Amino acid sequence: MRGLTGAGPDQARGSSLAVIAAVASITALALFVAACGSGGMGARDEGPAHASAAAGAVASPSPSSTTGYRPVDAVSLIKKDPAVSSTVKRELKPCSGDDYPVEVTYGDLTGGSLNDVLINVSACSDWVGIGTYVYRDVGGTYKNVFKTEDSPVFSEIDGTDLTVTKQVYDTDDQEFNPSRETVITYRWKAGRFTEWNRHDTYYSRTGGDALPAPDS
Repeated sequence: MRGLTGAGPDQARGSSLAVIAAVASITALALFVAACGSGGMGARDEGPAHASAAAGAVASPSPSSTTGYRPVDAVSLIKKDPAVSSTVKRELKPCSGDDYPVEVTYGDLTGGSLNDVLINVSACSDWVGIGTYVYRDVGGTYKNVFKTEDSPVFSEIDGTDLTVTKQVYDTDDQEFNPSRETVITYRWKAGRFTEWNRHDTYYSRTGGDALPAPDS
C-alpha cells in the first residue's frame, strides 16, 4: 500500500473517472496524460508515489460525459486550507526540485457536477502517508469535505466509495511492525461521508501471513 509502512492488500479501484497523479507540482500541473480504464475500472498508477516523483510523472483523466472535470493545484489547495494541520503543511515540501510528495485522484464521490478531488500527502523522509483529503466543488470553489491525518494513512476511490487504509500500532509495536491494517469504506450521504464498512487485517507475530478479521 503506497504511503503506508508494512505490507497490506492492494485495494481495487473502480471509479469510471478515477485517475491518479502520483506527484503534483506547482510548475508541472499543466502537463497531462489522458487515461481511462476498461471494464468499469478507472486508470491508476502502478507504483509508489516516490517512484513516480523520481520520474516526474503527472497524469489526468479524460473528460466525462456525465461529470465535469477541472484540474487543481493540489499543493496550493492543501497549503491554503485552514482544515489542514500545521504539521502536514510543514511536511509538504519538495522532495527534489519541484516534485512534491502528493498524489491526486479525480472521481465522483459526492454526486456533484464536477469531479471530486482526493489528495494523499506523504512525508519525503520515509514516504509514509501523513494526510488524506477530499475536496468537493461548491459554487466554483473546492471545499474540504473529508480529512484524516492519522498517520500512516492512504485513501483511494473505489467506484463512488472512499476507502481509507490505516495501519494501527499497539503501544509495544515497532515502527516497521504494526499490529493490524484497517480499511474503512465511506459513502456520501446527507451531505457528508458516512462510514459504511470496516475491515481489519491482523499481522502475524510469528513472521507468517497477515490474518484477516471477520467483517463486523
